Amino acid sequence: MRALPPVGLLRELARRALGVRVVGVERLRGGTKKGVYRLVTADESSVVAYVWSAAENYWPASPAVEGPFSHADGVDLFVGAVEALEPLGVRTPRVLWVERDHRGLGGADVALVEDVRGPTLEEHIAHGDPVFVEGVLGRLGEVLAAMGTRWESGVGKVSRPLVRDRSGAELVVERALVDLAEGARRRPELAEVASAVEVRLGALFERVGPRFEHGLVHGELGPDHVLVDPSGEPVLIDVEGLMFFDAEWEHAFLRVRFGDLYRYLERPGLDPARTELYAWAEHLSLVAGPLRLLDGDFPDRAVLVGIAEHHLGRVLALTRE
Repeated sequence: MRALPPVGLLRELARRALGVRVVGVERLRGGTKKGVYRLVTADESSVVAYVWSAAENYWPASPAVEGPFSHADGVDLFVGAVEALEPLGVRTPRVLWVERDHRGLGGADVALVEDVRGPTLEEHIAHGDPVFVEGVLGRLGEVLAAMGTRWESGVGKVSRPLVRDRSGAELVVERALVDLAEGARRRPELAEVASAVEVRLGALFERVGPRFEHGLVHGELGPDHVLVDPSGEPVLIDVEGLMFFDAEWEHAFLRVRFGDLYRYLERPGLDPARTELYAWAEHLSLVAGPLRLLDGDFPDRAVLVGIAEHHLGRVLALTRE
């Protein structure tokens, strides 16, 4: 676990920005690209600080990628995502303050946001009331439907230039081939079937028709990325990856992460060929991504190994079908 940033600087930022006195700082479970800290105030309320900096980013350096699969890292993507979701009635932690290039924190970008204490939907599913969970899932389905009402002709992150001269499917295959090569370099089992996987990706791509409208998708919407507020409303977090893209990309991931509960989130009218192609691509991404992180100092290494092993097993099983 990495050390806390200078606690005094977070306290001073909260005092200057919000006029509150912080009496405690706690690191929360966050993503792989930012630090997440709960700042407890003297009146026993709290806010959360998101800190984006090189020191908080566990991903090893890699060539810059443009388009929808560019790095989902930074305060501008976060703010842009919140601003895109708010008019649709999609709940995210309310932004209280944004500060870019904080010198005391090594040039970090910081956002102070509402502390939605949760629990996460993942925790509710594991330990909560099934009837309550069913209600939250129903509302999450409504959130996904609302996100589909805002669309663009191009694809890409909401705060960056959109790609308009290449299809989502083309970009997915390109990314999948990179993930396949990186995964095969690290795991001999994947190297043995790499040629067969490449052929399957090409065959699936040939079945995908054109697409001219792309809705908003979170891109990594598992139950751990949904907090539940006291009224039972889902609150999306880790929204920096929000992009205009094919709904099938979101739903291929939802199927993996929600399992049998996906039936509450299912969307009619998805393209089966595109969904199958994207499912393959997401399995490859969930092999290569954790293996990349294992090259660094990410602390929860057993979790990464488990993810990579599970999705490697799915790829190997699919090549035998």
